[in-house]
Amino acid sequence: MTANSPSHPFDRKLHARRRARAAAGFAAHDFLVARVRDEIADRLDGINRRFERVLDLGAGSGSGAHGKIGWRVAGDLSARMLQGAGPVRIVLDEEALPFAAASLDLVLSALQLHWVNDLPGALVQLRRALKPDGLFIGALLGGETLTELRQALMEAEIETEDGASPHVSPFADLRDMGGLLQRAGFALPVADTDRITVRYADMFRLLAELKGMGETNVLMERRKRPLRRATLMRAGEIYQQKFALPDGRIPATFEILYLTGWAPHESQQKPLKPGSALHRLADALGAEEQSAGEKAPRN
Repeated sequence: MTANSPSHPFDRKLHARRRARAAAGFAAHDFLVARVRDEIADRLDGINRRFERVLDLGAGSGSGAHGKIGWRVAGDLSARMLQGAGPVRIVLDEEALPFAAASLDLVLSALQLHWVNDLPGALVQLRRALKPDGLFIGALLGGETLTELRQALMEAEIETEDGASPHVSPFADLRDMGGLLQRAGFALPVADTDRITVRYADMFRLLAELKGMGETNVLMERRKRPLRRATLMRAGEIYQQKFALPDGRIPATFEILYLTGWAPHESQQKPLKPGSALHRLADALGAEEQSAGEKAPRN
């Protein structure tokens, strides 16, 4: 299996370099990460316990402090992104976590897991690093993210160059997330979504924002030479023509997928076995139960 195989869609070294370049000005472009951190903090507020040993994965330059968090290590692919992230910091690769099994009470991840080549494998590692009844809360970009930009660039490239190459990552689908958490061994898995629409003056302001976030194209199959100026200008025109709002500004969609799962523990609630319910659904709904007919005989 080579680094350019379909199972390795991202150039991780290039992603690390782009995060490092974005670090100095990241605070001016961190609105998505700030929103995700606020949402994660709200979810922690609803849990009646304290987490003593915590990994803040993909910490960026923001603060992961919370009243229910004790000792916290901030981890990121870029050392520059860790400046100001807290007293305990470690440069790490989300695809090869350096933590012992059952060593953490809580893992948080704010908008980094969509860049791993093996998301199921990364989730398995996170699950193994958690103590029994430990908690994982993560957020990553979903499949509807930048759908407008994707369409505009593709149409422009087909018109002006010799075919289209991928420019926007193949983000995850919400429908798959619950199953991935279960396959990784998490108990009580939950996946939900938050869709955000951000308005920009034009496509080029959006591209500058993505560069400031460190969220630009690192696909292995990307065209290695830059897009021609004519192609970019045409993409801007298509974006404006297809998606412009009444005030002339353009929308950019960001879909945030939130994942929550617990490391299994005997104290956790278990689903009831089929046929073990104490009350009929028809009684609860005040309805008359209808027979589904005779069961088909077994062969």
